[in-house]
Amino acid sequence: MEKMKRLVNQIAYTPSQNLSKLSPLHRSLVPLLSFASSLYKFAIFSRHHLYLLGFFHKRRLPVPVISVGNLTWGGNGKTPMVEFIALWFANAGICPLILTRGYAGGDEARMLQRHLLNTSTKVGMGVDRAATAARFFERYGYLDPCGSMYFERLFPDRNVNLGSNGDKIGAVILDDGMQHWSLSRDLEIVMVNGVMPWGNSHLLPLGPLREPLTALKRADVAVIHHADLVSDRELKAIEFTIRQVKATLPIFFTRLAPSCFFEVKNCNSKLPLSVMHNIVVLCVSAIGSANAFVRAIEKVGPSYVDQLDFNDHYLFQMKDIEMIRERLRKLHKDFGAKAVVVVTEKDYDRDPIILKELDPYEVLVLCSQLEIVPAVGHTEESFKKLLKQLLEIKVSTR
Repeated sequence: MEKMKRLVNQIAYTPSQNLSKLSPLHRSLVPLLSFASSLYKFAIFSRHHLYLLGFFHKRRLPVPVISVGNLTWGGNGKTPMVEFIALWFANAGICPLILTRGYAGGDEARMLQRHLLNTSTKVGMGVDRAATAARFFERYGYLDPCGSMYFERLFPDRNVNLGSNGDKIGAVILDDGMQHWSLSRDLEIVMVNGVMPWGNSHLLPLGPLREPLTALKRADVAVIHHADLVSDRELKAIEFTIRQVKATLPIFFTRLAPSCFFEVKNCNSKLPLSVMHNIVVLCVSAIGSANAFVRAIEKVGPSYVDQLDFNDHYLFQMKDIEMIRERLRKLHKDFGAKAVVVVTEKDYDRDPIILKELDPYEVLVLCSQLEIVPAVGHTEESFKKLLKQLLEIKVSTR
């Protein structure tokens, strides 16, 4: 199954004009994937129109709902953006509730819980997000966005202390919410992977698109992630594609800024980025954008970087641990020094126990934070102000 996923992924990110250059095995899969993609297109078209016609009901929650989603699979920065927004609300004294489906064992949910442990943020996991939200509202209550100086809290006067509203939930953030149409939202943020934006521009499973690019019309804000890893020319090309669909859509840029490492055997440790200087590194990951992770590690100064990639959300097994060990032995032989394994926080939170099986090899976890990349008129402050303005307008016209 993993091999098949890898084959499909290679096809999805190969431009249509270059499909003939793929192996015979890859090319043999294209007709089947193309047929499946047509069925998928019909299914999402039908589902969308059933919602528009009122056959399917959308639930409305009593607090503002911010959806953070994407149009392609994996590596778009959804979860870091969810955390960024949750921290903003929590620091403003508004308790946010993150609703996540908990895909593949809930590695992203566990990472969010660990990062936001000392804030008022709550994380609810479940397929039926409206039902999950209802349980949290029943337990904690909710904050009326039309009172309590709600929006003033997001940008308070420095001389005014508005305090906190306790545990009452004041906002809901949908993690991976763009295709979750059964829940109404007040703000739609779409994340775009700057390194691999649209793949071959086909729908699943022939391509990586979960919806046609025309779905960008529903977005209120577009964010191009990993903007620091691509050229200005590539960024302009992505912007051009977005503007062709929705010319007025505000576009911001983000990056994951590495901050430190911690040891798998001691999650409370904190090591500076400089520990990477002049050492041999093996990047091991099962995430949607492995190349972006590797490029981030390359920037902090190791002498050599090797990589071993698995499919997104893959659960490491003992056979994989032995494969990693074999790669480490080869690197030791080639460079005369013991290599260090580096994984992402998402990989760590998926299964921290099995990674300890690599002992006595050192395994470090890269910690990163989402940052708004300054551009003309686009800063972290302007991003937050725009979200506040959009939310005020949407909530007032409910």
